[in-house]
Amino acid sequence: MARPYPVGVFAPVATTFTPDGALDLDRFRANMEWYATSSLDGIVIMGSNGEYVSLSPDEKLALIEAGVKAVAGRKPIVAGTGVESTRGTIELTKAAAELGANYALVVTPHYYKPRYDRAAYVRHFHAVADASPIPVIVYVMAAYTGVDLPVDTVVEIAQHPNIVGIKDSGGNAPKVAEMVARTPEDFGVLAGSANFLYPALCLGATGGILALANVAPDACQEIVQAFRAGDHVRAQAVQFRLLAPNAAVTTRFGIAGLKAAMDMIGLYGGDPRPPLLPLNHAERAEVRRIMEEAGILARA
Repeated sequence: MARPYPVGVFAPVATTFTPDGALDLDRFRANMEWYATSSLDGIVIMGSNGEYVSLSPDEKLALIEAGVKAVAGRKPIVAGTGVESTRGTIELTKAAAELGANYALVVTPHYYKPRYDRAAYVRHFHAVADASPIPVIVYVMAAYTGVDLPVDTVVEIAQHPNIVGIKDSGGNAPKVAEMVARTPEDFGVLAGSANFLYPALCLGATGGILALANVAPDACQEIVQAFRAGDHVRAQAVQFRLLAPNAAVTTRFGIAGLKAAMDMIGLYGGDPRPPLLPLNHAERAEVRRIMEEAGILARA
């Protein structure tokens, strides 16, 4: 039986906080309602854009529960369940499954990375997959964790029948190509950023988990649909148009930039949780300019 690997455009949604920094589940549910009726293929709760490292265990469970109930089966839910220990990851993954998540997104442990070799990562991910009631997606985010799994390690991890894909945010085209070529056909390779979605699709990626999809799901889907239709001229043109707004909500302004853009399209972004800082007035104006030039605000 083929594995239920992830396909299409997924948004790693932001976690919403009140002005005093508490979890704001009401606004989170309202955002999730919007995503549930959007063109997205799926929703990721507690990815990097969800500030998962700043959440307590109870907050993580509350967020998954609220998101699953708000979406009510209209989109598959991917829950970020990776923590530093294998035991803790298994516990959170099982809890996410009980709350109704459809997939677990498991980031690479990294605190002791000088001591983690290929055997350690294979053992970790296979142990999580053995215990998980839901399919597991490996998450590589070297910019934040300092861990970039080599292709040989990914290939070995991918042999587990309950590990169905990988989100790789590195944007390394030769690595994407090699992962696609050497992993099983029913293993999904997902672009980790909209700035290389089209090239990744050309190399065999099955979709992407994209910060920009939080505020421009239709534009991200336009790349996928144009690619599937063989309209590479259009796919390339949209890819180029999205480079600046994607940078604005990722590498340039980060999570604060994403949240500001969410505010601009009528969702609630609010401020990130400290020590992350919100954008200042000039930075917000720059994000608005970029979004307007790309046509994203006009689409909202």
